Amino acid sequence: MEKKSFEQVYEEYKKQGEFQAKVEMAQELATGAEQIVAVRRNEDDDLIAFKTESGRELDYITALEEAKSGKLAHVDVIHRYGRDVLRSEPDGLKENNLSELPSF
Repeated sequence: MEKKSFEQVYEEYKKQGEFQAKVEMAQELATGAEQIVAVRRNEDDDLIAFKTESGRELDYITALEEAKSGKLAHVDVIHRYGRDVLRSEPDGLKENNLSELPSF
């Protein structure tokens, strides 16, 4: 049996994760959840609004509520700093991270 290096094992793990993330993304979109395609930031570089693939523009609070109800794909709501925070799902794919999306 061939012994794999730590790097090989980790690369295989990452590839499996990327594949699984793509499968789960497709399943999530099949439920009708909308994907966020652009973001708006304030002068402090905080995310303040989101644009969906259908062209809807959501303020932060509306996006939080829609994410909580499963209407937005690839985002999670977590509780931090004493409040709810919208963040990208930690799926290993950079292209759908909120921080990587273009501005509108």
